[in-house]
Amino acid sequence: MNSFNQFLNNATALMNEIRRLLPPPPPEIDWENTIGFVWRRHGSQGAGPGHLEPVLHPQLIDIDDLQGNQDKFERIEQNTRQFVSGRPANNALLTGARGTGKSSIVKALLKKYADQGLRLIEVEKELLTDLPAIVAAIRTRPERFIIFCDDLSFDAEEPGYKALKVMLDGSITAPSEKVLIYATSNRRHLVPEYMRENTEVAVRNGEIHQSDSVDEKISLSERFGIWVHFYPFEQNEYLAIVEHWLLRFNPNLEFTKSIEDESLGWALQRGSRSGRVALQFARDYCGRNPS
Repeated sequence: MNSFNQFLNNATALMNEIRRLLPPPPPEIDWENTIGFVWRRHGSQGAGPGHLEPVLHPQLIDIDDLQGNQDKFERIEQNTRQFVSGRPANNALLTGARGTGKSSIVKALLKKYADQGLRLIEVEKELLTDLPAIVAAIRTRPERFIIFCDDLSFDAEEPGYKALKVMLDGSITAPSEKVLIYATSNRRHLVPEYMRENTEVAVRNGEIHQSDSVDEKISLSERFGIWVHFYPFEQNEYLAIVEHWLLRFNPNLEFTKSIEDESLGWALQRGSRSGRVALQFARDYCGRNPS
């Protein structure tokens, strides 16, 4: 009997240790009230299974606060409107200068169309190999999901690079009509491009033939049906954005020549006339001058 009791005690201790090592169950999801998610992995160094983690306080942006690049915003919104209404729509790649609204438009669209069933799942580059698992986790849901990859860039041999290519257009499995991929990047083809690759272009019978390395790099970006490039702002556009944010923080403020010069100096210090820099200046100015 003593031997049996000892066996039970050892077995209980072993089971407790196993339970301690197992990943915790994924968090419960309130599908009615959750509009944003982040894909996470369990385990040390993210080696375990993945799950959707609800974002309790997502960063939401009013679409009216997006200034400059209006034609770019309208193109992405049109595609999103098609998507949430159940019509055909395309995956989208947003490239171009930093701080010009690439990420902001995605967050603004989530706020505007959440009540129509739009949901957002943010996925880090290192976890793009989990794309099939992500789609499987939401396949039976009635909502429509944008998988959002922010500030994306690759080396061509990274696992996420190939996983994204397959997900976009290269798998025998039919893509879900309730899932789109929106990605932002400062690189137009998501991967580094080198001068030597342009020297490998061949001309045969008057036709230009790209090198295999160039074709491989273009092959990822061209799988996005919508490709929108955001250009840096001109000075007058930057000043219009500064004025917009100043009036948001202080509707009674007069946008004087002195404030204009100060905002230009602020941009010069940062080496950029972007929407992000304009917002940062407006916060600083109105914080220092509350009346």
